[in-house]
Amino acid sequence: MKPLVAICAGTGCISLGARLVVSSFQKEVNIRGLENEIEIKETGCPGFCEKGTLVVVYPKGIYYLGVQPDDVPEIVEETILKGRLVDRLLYTDPKTGEKATLESDIPFYKHQMRHLIKDNIKINPKNIEDYIALGGYRALARALSEMTPEEVIGEIKKANLRGRGGGGFPTGRKWESTRLAPGQPKYVIVNCDEGDPGAFMDRALMEGNPHSVLEGLIIAAYAVGSHRGFIYVRMEYPLAVESAKFALQQAREKGLLGKDILGTGFDFDVSVHKGAGAFVSGESTALMNALEGKVGEPRPKYVHTSECGVWNRPSVLNNVETFANVPLIISRGAHWFNSIGTEGSKGTKIFSLVGKVNNTGLVEVPMGMTLADIIYKIGGGIPGDKKLKGVQTGGPSGGIIPTQYLETPVDFDELTRLGSMMGSGSIIVIDEDTCAVDLARYFVDFLCDESCGKCLPCREGLKRMREILDGIVSGKGREEDLEILQDIASLMKTASLCALGRTAVNPVLSTIRYFRDEYEAHIVEKRCPSLSCKALVSYFVEPEICIGCNLCQKNCPQGAITGDKDGISFIDQSKCTRCGICFEVCPTKVRAVKKESRGFLQPELSARGVTGGDEVDIED
Repeated sequence: MKPLVAICAGTGCISLGARLVVSSFQKEVNIRGLENEIEIKETGCPGFCEKGTLVVVYPKGIYYLGVQPDDVPEIVEETILKGRLVDRLLYTDPKTGEKATLESDIPFYKHQMRHLIKDNIKINPKNIEDYIALGGYRALARALSEMTPEEVIGEIKKANLRGRGGGGFPTGRKWESTRLAPGQPKYVIVNCDEGDPGAFMDRALMEGNPHSVLEGLIIAAYAVGSHRGFIYVRMEYPLAVESAKFALQQAREKGLLGKDILGTGFDFDVSVHKGAGAFVSGESTALMNALEGKVGEPRPKYVHTSECGVWNRPSVLNNVETFANVPLIISRGAHWFNSIGTEGSKGTKIFSLVGKVNNTGLVEVPMGMTLADIIYKIGGGIPGDKKLKGVQTGGPSGGIIPTQYLETPVDFDELTRLGSMMGSGSIIVIDEDTCAVDLARYFVDFLCDESCGKCLPCREGLKRMREILDGIVSGKGREEDLEILQDIASLMKTASLCALGRTAVNPVLSTIRYFRDEYEAHIVEKRCPSLSCKALVSYFVEPEICIGCNLCQKNCPQGAITGDKDGISFIDQSKCTRCGICFEVCPTKVRAVKKESRGFLQPELSARGVTGGDEVDIED
């Protein structure tokens, strides 16, 4: 087998210079006249986004991280031609200093169970042959030639596959409902309108292995009796759109899509629809409105979309990850799928692990793995020895879970019980420097802007929540605000038209439930315990520590910092806008610039470099 260099060309690695790495490899191979001896392959995202650009050299599977264009000649010379390792590009354990050569030796991967994304690094998403070589489309062939539509649905039902888009509705039941619903034509739709902050699971699958999604879609169409399908992709995902279109074109050329698929007499075709970028369009009825060319806003669900969906016809809508699971279930059986996960949540789940964690990226774990294991075994813990405050799951409509529940097994039911949700699968880690109140305000602000405004409870409820939370983080909160927030949340949960409004209250309710003391500190004491709310924080210079480097003076955009004859800096609070630049530029080992909650500032601070005291809240 000739050497093969697989280079991650997913969105994350591209942003870190993957295109230049690919060009450098091609140039180096050409210079050495090895075009026919070494294969260069651009692949999808293998998950370890923190360490891109990722390069794997086969046949040995040597895993290099953080590869730059200048590293390429050495990789070709040492690894490919001489069979030696480039140690500095291997994963190094931050605690033991041990090197890891193979993917399976890296802790980030070692503790995962990857059935859906493990082949991303082996597949060129624009080459259907790569997918077929790894067993692709065998499940489709089996379903069309050996199983009836009812048997396919029965297998999905026995597997207890729940939809991965957030709601967790049983996929087999949805398919069965559509198959039994009267009316033709029937439609099947892939939902790749992923708009959650910090989420990129569906994007990575569609970019890196689109045929796994397409195969599941075709099987679903056969099962429900559909001959027309759509892949609805967020327009901000140009690589996903490109990969999907290549997949459709190549599948048609292979007789896997279109008329008489695989000679079985089954006809089915698919088109790609680019969404306009609205977060609410990820909701089922809003997405279907958009497909029809209407405004992407939800409509009342008096009848399920499985019976009355696109153009008032029976329609199946599942997200990318749900469809990608289908070929695995058909190939390996429902019993295999049921052997993974918890009683109520089977299989694996892909999460985007982001925020205040050392190893960010895309992870796939069995349902039931604890939050603690995901954060510490896979994520490598919290940077800078900071304390973990909690975890936000389920996107902007999810809740914030505190540290005392880190041993909770992650599945649909347990997360809901804690006041959060599975959502599409984002896990945002927050540390001690994150203000729970401000985080809730951030998500409410996002959802307020993304609400379609069609129903009053969501439209006005979110606006009012935002106003109250803005007041709290700026030191203007009132004691009755918490009761008002809870009343608004209760109304929104009951009366909102779609899931956006009904779940938008989760960040607020969960933070009031678990971090009430922080709300009370903001409202009663006018201080932010995390020292992150701008209006409640002041900066000052410790004269005894200041070394007179003047970096704070040079970088202050307001000219609020001056120095005395000894070069010691002072901050004029009347001019300070609390941007924090002085705190950031102060040499780490010195850290003469301090920040404190304004509610705790004492009069003696003036002796420590705080001036303009009229602008500071002083305690008696």
